[in-house]
Amino acid sequence: MDRDTPGPGGGPGRGGPGGGGRRGRGRRRGGRGLGVSVTAVGGTPEAEGAGRVTLTFAPSGRSVRVPPGVSVFDAASWNGIAVDSTCGGHGTCRKCRVRLTGPAPVTAHDERTFTAEELGSGWRLACLVRATEDVEVEVPPLVTRPKASTVGVGRQVILHPAVQKRYVELTEPSLADQRTDLARLRDAVDDLVLEPDLYALRRLPVVLRHSDFKVTAVVVDEALVDVEPGDTTGRRHAVAVDLGTTTVVATLLDLGTGTPVAVASMLNRQQPLGADVITRISATMLDRRALARLTELAQETLVALVEEVCAEGGVEPAEVYEVALAGNATMTALALGVDPEPLGVAPFVQASADWPVLRAADLGLALHPGARVVVLPALGAYVGGDIVAGMLASGMDRDSRVRLFVDVGTNCEIALSDGERIVTTAAPAGPAFEGGAIRCGMRAADGAVEVVRLDATGPDPATAVSLGVIGDVEPRGLCGSGLVDAVSELVRVGLLDASGRFVPDEVAASVAPALADRMARVGDGERVFVLHRPSADAPAAACVHLSQRDVRELQFAKAAISTGWSLLLEELGLVASQVQQVLLAGSFGSYLSPASAVRIGLVPALPVLRIVSAGNVAGEGAKMVLLSQRERTGARALLEEVTYVELSDRADFNDRFVDQLAFPP
Repeated sequence: MDRDTPGPGGGPGRGGPGGGGRRGRGRRRGGRGLGVSVTAVGGTPEAEGAGRVTLTFAPSGRSVRVPPGVSVFDAASWNGIAVDSTCGGHGTCRKCRVRLTGPAPVTAHDERTFTAEELGSGWRLACLVRATEDVEVEVPPLVTRPKASTVGVGRQVILHPAVQKRYVELTEPSLADQRTDLARLRDAVDDLVLEPDLYALRRLPVVLRHSDFKVTAVVVDEALVDVEPGDTTGRRHAVAVDLGTTTVVATLLDLGTGTPVAVASMLNRQQPLGADVITRISATMLDRRALARLTELAQETLVALVEEVCAEGGVEPAEVYEVALAGNATMTALALGVDPEPLGVAPFVQASADWPVLRAADLGLALHPGARVVVLPALGAYVGGDIVAGMLASGMDRDSRVRLFVDVGTNCEIALSDGERIVTTAAPAGPAFEGGAIRCGMRAADGAVEVVRLDATGPDPATAVSLGVIGDVEPRGLCGSGLVDAVSELVRVGLLDASGRFVPDEVAASVAPALADRMARVGDGERVFVLHRPSADAPAAACVHLSQRDVRELQFAKAAISTGWSLLLEELGLVASQVQQVLLAGSFGSYLSPASAVRIGLVPALPVLRIVSAGNVAGEGAKMVLLSQRERTGARALLEEVTYVELSDRADFNDRFVDQLAFPP
């Protein structure tokens, strides 16, 4: 396909001319379009279907030619230009903000997103207008490296990696000793089984004779993958990857010492096609080209991170012999180019729970030619290899305590152990914790409010709100931990009642006089609480604020999670007070306040000392399977030891979910 042409219908879910939808599924809801002179979605541009229009994107200066009617969002994302989005271009997240140099119609979504001044300056949502003539488009830079946890709770392991090196000095062949080169090497390396691959056999005669028969055999499991000249036993590395839906973290390991050499993280490049797994699965169902595009983006992310950690660690890519990949079932399938549709529709079936060992080249990684990729197994369609890695790192299968493991994210995975049995499930929390569907939401990057503290009765209203902001810059929005903190504090001071509704103004003035003037209304009269004013006279819509709708989004997310762990407790015949430790996993869990999590009912009402931020345990588990073959076996054993509980199959789930919406008294 022409890189400059998204093709008929644009990008994922298009139903444009000839686009149809995959398997006759038709158009995606919330149609998308593009442009300038642009016609709003629902209009019919006269030029549509004839010729092409040129879009020039700033600040990159790159121009692309697309058919009329293709949306700015599609034209950008399908040509490698990142535009922020969490809904995948459905027109619901209002993140895909761009500024157009030409006139463009204003949609209702635009009016709710931008001020009148911004609309006059050409700001629009990229997914809701269509291009009918040449135009320049200014794209705000996308945060590609959100704040992320790169380390987590782990265990000590016995260092015994699958990658082994043996230095040998061989006797040269003679008429009296005509053993094959391979037999000569096998006799010298008698503690390992050497099953050579073709690359190693091609190298063997040349390297032996060019290095005076002094060589290092490189073995991965039982495969002889290379013969290197001289003694290279001190140079063997591997990369552990936590392939997250939002953030991907890679760690370069020295397999000789078991220590990290370099670590890097970045935003998953699939992000513009949807913030959550359901949106990305839907994209593949509605457009036959989306799977290939999502696979390409996942592999681009992996390649960029692996190149970065190798450069930072001063390691040649050819010295990396193994990669461990820990991701949820959907991210794993997309990275491998496997159709994820069965994961998104009942009965939610994986192509495989345990993947074969792959070649690094299969994922586009330019490492050692014989480098392998180990993909951690998955327990279910929504409890994947990242959770298996997390349970491995946290020792869920070898602790006698009652422990609750919660990986908080768009799809929240939960595991509970009573010391003998382990049950696990997944809860659809939605994108709120990543800043998606939140009016002033943003990812955890510079300018994001991550800590909120309120003083309801203090003498000075100017200091009644204390904010912790990433990067120590002026607040620009609210990330997940800040959202939880803000709601928790508003509940604590009495500005939000148990149902999640803002209290009337007269009640606010009574219970929180120092904060009452921060209660305001925006748009169609929706009530908000102002967290930060850029200027004293700034209208509420231009301030960083928390809306009533935002509170509802958080309630839905926390209700799904608390329903999940409460049902798991019942499954094992336990009550919340019996839980001895709660592990909050993942990048979001690392920065979440335990006290705030308890106050809103996200986790059981326990003493905060029992709640531990476990960090990036998925990454830690991936490291462990690279450092220890025993741990690799242990990861696969979890498939037999853990029972997966499907929540959607329970008749009482909806009733239980509704019961969990309210905030604890």
